[in-house]
Amino acid sequence: MKMTKVVPFAMTALLLGSVAIAPTASANEGEAVVTNATQQEQQNPQVQPTFIKVAGTVENVEERNNATYYTTKDGENTNVFVVNKDTLIFDNTGKEAKLQKGDKVTAYTYANKPMLMIYPPQYNTDVIIVETEEMGSATVDFFDKDLVNTDNSLKLNVGKETNVQSQSGKEVTAEDLVEQHLLVFYTITTRSIPAQTPPTKVVVLDATAEEQAEEAQPASFDAAIEEIIKSDSYDINGTTMVPLRLIAEQLGFKVESTGTGAIVSKGVVSYTITRGEKAYGYNKALRYFEEAPALLEPTKTYVPVEFFEELMQ
Repeated sequence: MKMTKVVPFAMTALLLGSVAIAPTASANEGEAVVTNATQQEQQNPQVQPTFIKVAGTVENVEERNNATYYTTKDGENTNVFVVNKDTLIFDNTGKEAKLQKGDKVTAYTYANKPMLMIYPPQYNTDVIIVETEEMGSATVDFFDKDLVNTDNSLKLNVGKETNVQSQSGKEVTAEDLVEQHLLVFYTITTRSIPAQTPPTKVVVLDATAEEQAEEAQPASFDAAIEEIIKSDSYDINGTTMVPLRLIAEQLGFKVESTGTGAIVSKGVVSYTITRGEKAYGYNKALRYFEEAPALLEPTKTYVPVEFFEELMQ
């Protein structure tokens, strides 16, 4: 994502006034520069990012399990962005947008959200930005009491012209932006450190990272399930198939064999699964797998990994 844009003539003096011209240095001076750089690193240690940022171009769109799955490509890398009703989707100018094939997008996900250990990686996205040719940049980060982000690269100078709102729709003011997770839209920055910008729009992400993580996966989802998926799975037509009983029982469900499949239940919830059939029963309703359950080895039925996302909702 472009971080600096061409600025209007009225800002030229400001930008030129903040440009630093590096002097010619001798070898000894070069050593001093390295020492100063080291001192700066010690004074400003690297911090863990609050959000994971992943970019790509949308190549495929699928609707399943009350969510939309966008498969994206970035060079040789393939990723899947999972979008639900709470995901914020804007273009780089701050306008609400809808995703479609061919869109170049950047997704942001809280870094501490649990992830299924499968390929391609799946991200339960919090914010997606659709890149357009229009002038404008966007970023998602935590901003401190001085409205500076986590890596000290951007400072917000919020003014009367800044459109300030919240994810939940509650009223917020500029004073409510400090020490918050923010989605920020802007068009110009200074060349200072940190760069400063008068943002055009700021959205407060009301839920904390911990709350987002809890909503994304229940507490019963743990490292044991990730290890099962990592060590005991196979791929068919882009769908990852995993062992039904091992994971379902890890999630606290009861699994009863029917001879041709299984009944998976917990409390009043019951799923009836038949090997070789994409349709499966959910209480008295019918739902469908992307790929039919299969018997890979005696008494071991494999189902699409997305089935367990449904069980964990």
